[in-house]
Amino acid sequence: MKTLLPQHGVSRALTRVCDWTVIACGWWLIALSVMTCVEMLGRKVFSFSLQGIDEIGSYTYGIVGAFGFAYTLITRSHTRVDFLLSRFSVRTRATLNMLAMVSLAALAVLCLWRGCNVVVESIELRSTAATPLATPMWIPQSIWLGGYLMFALVAAWAALDALRLFFGGRTQELNERFGPQTIEEEIEAETEVQLKTPAATSPTTPMPATGAAS
Repeated sequence: MKTLLPQHGVSRALTRVCDWTVIACGWWLIALSVMTCVEMLGRKVFSFSLQGIDEIGSYTYGIVGAFGFAYTLITRSHTRVDFLLSRFSVRTRATLNMLAMVSLAALAVLCLWRGCNVVVESIELRSTAATPLATPMWIPQSIWLGGYLMFALVAAWAALDALRLFFGGRTQELNERFGPQTIEEEIEAETEVQLKTPAATSPTTPMPATGAAS
């Protein structure tokens, strides 16, 4: 599966960290599902309750979503409206793809900045959750902020790479890396089956017979 970042140096390190965090989030979601089932059975059958499962679940969704932004960006899985993009010239598509990446990086940095303000405010006010656990809010918020930090790092690094390709005149590579996925790439990403395009077929490959020999 093609990724947004080139596979070398800082890009490879960012991709590896994103992979680890996504795997950790996946295992935590499985654990949360098990705890939720135990909570439901406990209430219905055994008349007991695991305190705080609802609260932990709400933190989990926010944290998993924040870390998911970076992984989704690297794997080029964000939804893009591209019904007009293919009608433009290569240079125009490159310009739009570059601007899209720079805009996304700016949005990621804005989210990181606002998230920092939220965590700092919670620490200063010593905010706690109005729940039986009385969780200090800075703890889940700090993990949530880590997801936005990862998103901002990936988006900023990708934006710098897009600018490098654009001003270096490598518009075709920019469109291939930062443009919307083709149908073949989407199928490959979903099925992990690499499709061969007609251009990749060797011209010397013999064609199968379509009829009986005379």
